[in-house]
Amino acid sequence: MEVGVPSARSRALAVLRVRSRALALGLLPAALAVVLVAARMTGRLAGDPWPAVTLAVCAVAALVLLVGGIFAAVVLRAGPAVTPTVPLTEAAAPDLYRLVRDLADRMDVPAPSAIALTPDCDSWLEDRTHAAHRRGGISTGPESEPGAAPVLVIGSPFLWWMRVAELRAVLAPVVAGTGPSAHPDIADARGFVRGLDAAVDVGNRPGLGWIAGPARLLLRLCRLDAAEMERGVAAAASERAQDVDYGLRIVAQEQVGLAYAGWDRLLTRVALPAWRMGRWPAHLDAGVVSALTELSRRDRLAEGYASRLGERPACDLLEQPGVIDEAASLLAARLFHGSPAETGADWSPVAWTAYPEEVVDRKWRTEAARLHTALDALAVTAGLPAGPPGSAASADSAASAGPAAIAAAGSAPPTADGFAGPTLERVLDYLTDPAGEGAAGEALAGRLTGDLAREERAAGPAGGGAGKARGGDAVPLFPLQPPRTGRDLLADHVTAMVCCAAVDSAGAAPGLDWLDGPVLLVGGERRSDLAPRVLSLVEDGDPEPLRDWLADLGVRPEKPVRLV
Repeated sequence: MEVGVPSARSRALAVLRVRSRALALGLLPAALAVVLVAARMTGRLAGDPWPAVTLAVCAVAALVLLVGGIFAAVVLRAGPAVTPTVPLTEAAAPDLYRLVRDLADRMDVPAPSAIALTPDCDSWLEDRTHAAHRRGGISTGPESEPGAAPVLVIGSPFLWWMRVAELRAVLAPVVAGTGPSAHPDIADARGFVRGLDAAVDVGNRPGLGWIAGPARLLLRLCRLDAAEMERGVAAAASERAQDVDYGLRIVAQEQVGLAYAGWDRLLTRVALPAWRMGRWPAHLDAGVVSALTELSRRDRLAEGYASRLGERPACDLLEQPGVIDEAASLLAARLFHGSPAETGADWSPVAWTAYPEEVVDRKWRTEAARLHTALDALAVTAGLPAGPPGSAASADSAASAGPAAIAAAGSAPPTADGFAGPTLERVLDYLTDPAGEGAAGEALAGRLTGDLAREERAAGPAGGGAGKARGGDAVPLFPLQPPRTGRDLLADHVTAMVCCAAVDSAGAAPGLDWLDGPVLLVGGERRSDLAPRVLSLVEDGDPEPLRDWLADLGVRPEKPVRLV
């Protein structure tokens, strides 16, 4: 028997003792009422005040039993959280199912009942046998039957980045966890903890708020034992898996860290800009391979990548990797951005080859239009004459800063402050501050922050009514980035304006860097020296470094740019 199993069992019993004590506490008034009634019936408690005491105790016991019964029913029936995943049937991945079953046979543990993919760099076992999952249609396959083994959830980036042997080594300790999970005491303790967690969620609903308090109290009482139980299960699974590809697992764990780094950069730098534009990259898992290939050029941690190319990639275990990649990419957008669960007119896929034109160029021109709309609003606020009707300087468009106003800015006549349309020269002139205090930049940053907040409120939740992960948990579950500061927004918008000017007047082009996202290409080469010059303008009010950069590229700041 593995070392961690006795420890996990003893901790599971400690969790179950918490449940038993709570049950005993709920039955105590009823037991006292039974004793008093029996004593009254046998004449042992005759006379006052025992009739009144017996009646009061019986009333309290009935109330406690009613409340306790409702609480117990909620804990038993409330559906525990289920991670949104891409189901993977055996017909869609027969080789992967064979690999997992072979692992289970070698370690003498039950095979997982099903396999699912998650757009994250992690793998775990998930129990989906709760009756609430079947009632709600969340889980309908063999994995939902009572007593079924847990579902094996695999991070989809692993399948594209790792080789087959590496994936087997990484999955071995995870699959080995089905052994301890099958023990009745451990399964019972886990079910109790999951029920309490679900009861806390039910307590957020109207009229059921009182349920959350007792559920949280019981969770606190068994939290330490539950955590130690899970550590014991993990230790037992790791020990059982030591004889399966142990040496390769050490190497594979390095690839896990590398995949996580590449996946994080791909989501935050590449996918997020596309999601904000209403487009979702349809092959994120294939993109992570390109991102890690680029990382292998820059980082010594990726040495040896070329030698791995000759080995069979784990995605070959899938019958249709492209279809699975597309489903995982759509789920990633839903989880990390709160986007709709299905494609639509305002939510469509984009191929990597079309990303520079359909995402990068559109992002730059949208932000440039928003920047000029903010400048128009500040010009009107300062008392300058408003622009002609229909221009971006009109008060209505300045107040809303919505898509209609941004679109109107593309064909705007001379602006309220005298410049001939949306030009880079207008931005440079406004932000120039010889005193170096950056007051104009602060005002413009504040205006941009407000305009962007109004746009987001007008658009509503990104996911709309697309779906819920469980009960009251709305997507996105894992937002990728905190809100940006006003200075960051201003720097991004000025950078976008500079890139638009470079594309329109200097023959530059939008590009995609797998690790850094949207980039400006000049002569086919990436220009990475723009950021410090923009910061000099935004933070210090000094336009000279940026003007020198523009002159070197042949960009004409006085020429109006094309907006969306």
